[in-house]
Amino acid sequence: MIEGIDADHLIADKGYDTDAILEQAAAQGMSAVIPPKRNRKDQRPYDEALYKLRHLIENAFLMLKRWRGIATRDAKNTKSFLAAVQIRCLALWLNIS
Repeated sequence: MIEGIDADHLIADKGYDTDAILEQAAAQGMSAVIPPKRNRKDQRPYDEALYKLRHLIENAFLMLKRWRGIATRDAKNTKSFLAAVQIRCLALWLNIS
């Protein structure tokens, strides 16, 4: 799942709170920012401030997918699709600023 990814942190939701994923992240030198499930006996700590940033990223993808051209991948090639994503990101950024 995370093989070949070079990152400092692995940010995921509770659904990914498994020992296998946590061990693989540690083996790759990543710190896991995954809240523990309620039924986990060992409630381990996690960086709550960094986890809150995950919500912003999810909202950004939600806003991108609201644009029909991106959601349905209407672009004929990769360059056109990337340009559409960049234009939408710019529009979102200008709207926020």
